[in-house]
Amino acid sequence: MLIGVTDLARSSRSRPSAAEPDLPPQQLAPGSRALGHLETRLAGVVVAALKEAFDRDTRRLELEREQVDAERARAERALRLELLRQTGEREINRLRLIAGVAVVSWLGTLFFASRVGAGGVAARMVVGGGWVLLIAALAAAFVGQSRVAQALDRIDEGGTRSDVVASGLAGVLAPWLVVAGLFAIGAAVLIV
Repeated sequence: MLIGVTDLARSSRSRPSAAEPDLPPQQLAPGSRALGHLETRLAGVVVAALKEAFDRDTRRLELEREQVDAERARAERALRLELLRQTGEREINRLRLIAGVAVVSWLGTLFFASRVGAGGVAARMVVGGGWVLLIAALAAAFVGQSRVAQALDRIDEGGTRSDVVASGLAGVLAPWLVVAGLFAIGAAVLIV
């Protein structure tokens, strides 16, 4: 296109017009100063247009790159939140299982209550201590569940650490309280 425009400009300049009969033909010949200025201007216009097109493409590519980075960051955050949610759900299910074991164990010891009741005071106190430990395990499991549930409710507020959905000390103690309660009740049955 540039060559066609220059050829057009050269051909229109090379023909002497009726209004300018006094110009010698050698001034409009290829390589003359008059055509050099026109070629320089056209080259400047073309360079400016190309520079503007490259700048626009560069800005568009940068914008697309920023959008891809933002989309990737959003996807990574969504993945982290989903993993935290799944971790919290697993912890709640574990605590529910512990609470169920504590309740079933406590109800199961009621069958031995009449046998232990006929025994001595020591056996009754040990069974009572075992029941207290089982009920404490049940309470600890409930406390742990509520802590995890609250952490899951606050998960979108920016807490992305992996320990944010932990059940804390109550969740750690609950299974050990169940074990200690069952141990105490088993010891009471053996005392009788």
